[in-house]
Amino acid sequence: MTTEQPRIDLRRDRDGRLGVAKPRTSIWSRLVWALIILLALAAIAWFVRPNPTPAPRGGRFGASGAPMAVGVATAKQGDIPLTLAALGTVTPLATVTVRTQIAGQLMELGFQEGQIVKKGDFLAQIDPRPYQFTLDQDLGQLTRDQALLQTARLDLERYKTLVAQDSIARQTRDTQASLVQQYEGTVASDTAQVNTARLNLAYCRIVAPASGRVGLRQVDQGNYVQTSDTNGIVVITQLQPITVVFTLPEDNLPAVTKRFHGGATLEVSAFDRSQTAKLATGKLLSLDNQIDTSTGTLKLKAQFDNDDESLFPNQFVNTQLLVDTLRDAIVVPSAAIQRGAPGTFVYLVKPDETVTVRPVKLGPSAGDTVAVTTGLAVGDTVVIDGADKLREGAKVILPKATTGGGAPAADPSGGQRAHRPPAQ
Repeated sequence: MTTEQPRIDLRRDRDGRLGVAKPRTSIWSRLVWALIILLALAAIAWFVRPNPTPAPRGGRFGASGAPMAVGVATAKQGDIPLTLAALGTVTPLATVTVRTQIAGQLMELGFQEGQIVKKGDFLAQIDPRPYQFTLDQDLGQLTRDQALLQTARLDLERYKTLVAQDSIARQTRDTQASLVQQYEGTVASDTAQVNTARLNLAYCRIVAPASGRVGLRQVDQGNYVQTSDTNGIVVITQLQPITVVFTLPEDNLPAVTKRFHGGATLEVSAFDRSQTAKLATGKLLSLDNQIDTSTGTLKLKAQFDNDDESLFPNQFVNTQLLVDTLRDAIVVPSAAIQRGAPGTFVYLVKPDETVTVRPVKLGPSAGDTVAVTTGLAVGDTVVIDGADKLREGAKVILPKATTGGGAPAADPSGGQRAHRPPAQ
């Protein structure tokens, strides 16, 4: 059995000598190995580089253990209004569509679009001539029938005398009495027709049925108007006073109804969409008689004088119903309240200018102020600025800045901001 011998590649060099050929290495392989070696060296240099320690910095962002500058406020005693917020719609007390009560040609319009009118002001004139002629005709018929009635009554008196003298039959007197009653009915009918004609003539002059602002006219002068016209002539909307209808959840009703039925006047404030501008202040007027089962809410209506016409019909407003006022409560700025593992808490500043975590229970809030029911006393100092960098026992720098007269610089939220020296 023969064994295959390995093949030896013999090649001649440049001088013509015969020798074993060396295997050729690809240039790409060399480049790959060179790149791997460079990456390895860069990794070793990264891990063994020195790690310089930054120089400590002062202030609230200083090194661990350094005092931090904070803003503080003092817990005070004050009143907190208990309000209920809701979205409401401005609704006029009266919206009247002025329509004609008779048919005829519109001869005149006595108002300008958008004008404020009072009840009884002239608005429009319908051509009165046809109705005047009808009235004259009815008056003539009434006069004629009144004369016939008067003649019949005189004849009845004569017949009564003759019957008493036994000169005519009683049947003649009875027939005359029936004729008198017939004429009396005719006169009564004529009188009703005359009154109807006079009323139609009065309807030719259309006046404002309510005070308010007129809208855009629905028909132009010269048109023939009828009682069946659905749009009418113009719409009058009462603006002063005006109401706002809003809804409250049924869970809030006991507190509201207790105060309302007890005779208290509950104040309602109306704000714009952004709840930044106060539009008007009014009072709670009435409550609906049933809860909406689909939403679990009850409708309430508040009335506003609206002297400056800041409220407009069908306008959406944010309402705040003042149910009651919490008297002599301990209040702090809302910025002092922190939330975390202990629940709601504040950083209380101790006399040695260190802080401690003080759990608190909150009551109602109003604006940037919140009531604290437990956990604080009047005069306690709490942190309102810089609390995000504090921990239990941290040392703090209290405000030392003065404003001319020597008083600490007050913070707009009710506390005092820490003084920061100007940059050098």
